[in-house]
Amino acid sequence: MSNNEVMKKLRVALQLRDDDIIEILKLVNFRTTKTELSAIFRADDHPNFMPCKDQLLRNFLNGLVIYKRGPMPDKREKPAQEH
Repeated sequence: MSNNEVMKKLRVALQLRDDDIIEILKLVNFRTTKTELSAIFRADDHPNFMPCKDQLLRNFLNGLVIYKRGPMPDKREKPAQEH
């Protein structure tokens, strides 16, 4: 299964719009445009098709974790002690 197919299936399964995907990518400081996203969601025989690179998929998955669960707590912070 290609990265493009993974992205398409996640978009449908999670009912995400292009704006949602862009916001998810921003959570991990990865910038993309609607034009670039539409190119990866096109059929692979379309002239404007663009393969989804590993970096985009990896950053999307990392951003999706933050989007669904919230940011990870800083491990350097010590929990407050209870008395």
